[in-house]
Amino acid sequence: MSDGILRFATLDAGAVEILLCDADGNLFPSEEPAFAASTTVTNRLLAELGIDRTFTPDSLRRRAVGMNFRSTMLALAGEAGVAMDRDGLERWVVAEQRAVVEHLGSLLRPDPEVHAPLAGLGRRFGLAVVSSSATARLAVCFSASGLDHLFPPEVRFSAEDSLPVPTSKPDPAIYAFAGQRLGVAGPAGLAVEDAVAGAQSAIAAGFPTVGNLQFVPPDEREERTRALREAGVVAVVPSWRHLALLLGGDGEPGTPVTTGETTA
Repeated sequence: MSDGILRFATLDAGAVEILLCDADGNLFPSEEPAFAASTTVTNRLLAELGIDRTFTPDSLRRRAVGMNFRSTMLALAGEAGVAMDRDGLERWVVAEQRAVVEHLGSLLRPDPEVHAPLAGLGRRFGLAVVSSSATARLAVCFSASGLDHLFPPEVRFSAEDSLPVPTSKPDPAIYAFAGQRLGVAGPAGLAVEDAVAGAQSAIAAGFPTVGNLQFVPPDEREERTRALREAGVVAVVPSWRHLALLLGGDGEPGTPVTTGETTA
């Protein structure tokens, strides 16, 4: 019987010292509510720029998952052939962060399906966060989701705030920075990502990567699995419990994923 884990390449679990975890959509279900708040700001900015384009929260999420607001707006402006004033953009970045943080803080709650397997993994491996999101947003999300003690501020790495120049995944800079600060490279660091842009970032920085579908909507899982495999992940798991199983722990299997190839 399938354990629900899709294995695409060999993973040396014995070499893993630390799990490098994406945050949004991976540790907590923040993608949908974040884009609900972000869409209002995005559409206001597009209108100010004279770009005749609007998004719904779902269409913006599908367009920008894994990227931060700054990178998304620069990409949308570029597609429309509109130049953006960097100082003006930074004011919008602050406004979007404020709207998203307030919304997430009111909605997120602790999730035993995440906390229990992560606590077990944390007894065997180091845990760190590697995210495109700003540190203020991460702080609110970790507090609201009850994960503060597993991911204290010193192991949170933000492409928005930790680097000399802010960037966003799929740029590998934040993974390279986190690896350097943590003293891990290659198989010693296993990245766990839900988004393709995040997987591309981790893989480009030299870290084996597992795709995690815990919070990916059911109707998007097959497509996401294919895209993650094409990006080069070594495996795709349906949940954090399945990641524990993959790494030789005692996670409890849930509903199997049936797309792709599975090995016993």
